[in-house]
Amino acid sequence: MARILAIGGAHIDRKGWLDGPHRPGASNPGRWEVEAGGGAFNAARNLARLGHQVTLVAPRGGDAVADMVAQAAEDAGIEDFPLTFLDRATPSYSAILEPDGNLVTALADMALYDLIPARRLLTSRLRKRLAEADLLLVDSNLPESALAALAESAAEIGLPLAVIAVSPAKVVRWRKSLGKIACLAMNAAEAAVLTGTHAASPGEWPAILARAGLAGGLVSAGAGPVAAFAHGATSLLAPPPLDRLEDVTGAGDALASGYFDGWLAGGSLEANLARGIALARLTAGVRGPVRPDLSQALLAQALSAMPKPTQIKV
Repeated sequence: MARILAIGGAHIDRKGWLDGPHRPGASNPGRWEVEAGGGAFNAARNLARLGHQVTLVAPRGGDAVADMVAQAAEDAGIEDFPLTFLDRATPSYSAILEPDGNLVTALADMALYDLIPARRLLTSRLRKRLAEADLLLVDSNLPESALAALAESAAEIGLPLAVIAVSPAKVVRWRKSLGKIACLAMNAAEAAVLTGTHAASPGEWPAILARAGLAGGLVSAGAGPVAAFAHGATSLLAPPPLDRLEDVTGAGDALASGYFDGWLAGGSLEANLARGIALARLTAGVRGPVRPDLSQALLAQALSAMPKPTQIKV
């Protein structure tokens, strides 16, 4: 299995579950659930449970929330390498969800991430971790200058860089570094903001993103077809319908995790994409952004039991 250095968001997800359909402008009965989350952290936990050796580097405050994140990292078998600010609060993501798991709205309190300078990520200790890694996995939570420095450092040593977009507002931080990214996992809204272009169909995204300078990527659209491309090849698969949707939080990170897991094992583009879809389905079927019971055996079982995704001609 691979050695992965994951850098980015590791914070707290607060999810408000509505008891009934959302009523705008009104008080909606429901309940809160709190757990660890974050794009890089969700993917890191998935990949660690799939057997990879994962080191996490993430900013954190000096509060009880930071302890919860540290415990979640330990539970997943991750080597935790926090960048701690004792006088700050650990970032949080608060979402309101319909009873069927669909997102109503969300608020991201991520100010701490903006305080990370590039030099904090390029110490001798972290450069050593970069040199030892097989993959650098980064989300878009950190400042543009820090992300650019990581991309440059990875390019200098020939280390593949995989990126999770996180949001339309943050994915644009990679515009000047697209040529240094091996794979960027995003949804259609993030792809549109990144490129300033709207695709008429999912199959158009690979060509649009390649023209923007990206060598490989994943573009999802909720339950719609997912496009993957790398080295001039393209695959477009329509996921089978879910039997039950429990929680969409973390499904996109799971899609990327499954794809990266297959990619690291040398799988084909279509096989890697199907693997990502299987893991996204597994994750959307439970509460929370990750599956605590995830393993290679569980993923293989889910992949074999899943109806074959429909391949769409590009």
